[in-house]
Amino acid sequence: QDKLDGMVKFFFGDQAAPQFLTKLGSDVANRKTNAFGKSDEKACNWAFLSALVALEKRAQQLGANAVINVASYYNRKVMSSTTEFECHAGAVIAGVVLKGDFVKIVDG
Repeated sequence: QDKLDGMVKFFFGDQAAPQFLTKLGSDVANRKTNAFGKSDEKACNWAFLSALVALEKRAQQLGANAVINVASYYNRKVMSSTTEFECHAGAVIAGVVLKGDFVKIVDG
């Protein structure tokens, strides 16, 4: 089971983030999950967590300790929020697409 290890901090939408030392890149995580027999909410939350794990892994590969400006990016349309994400759920598949900027912040 995928889960976040907590080594990378996430800042959603226009949420205030600490000043960063270096921007190390940007990326998109497109994750889908089997929605069969699951509520839309459960399937969407699972896909959201999977997308965050993918962003976390990419951040670690780049040497980043934070992902800022995290936003939904379904069909290449930005939906930026500090409290909500966009998910498309059907009878069989649910999908979440997130994008973010990888940065090195001063830890403290």
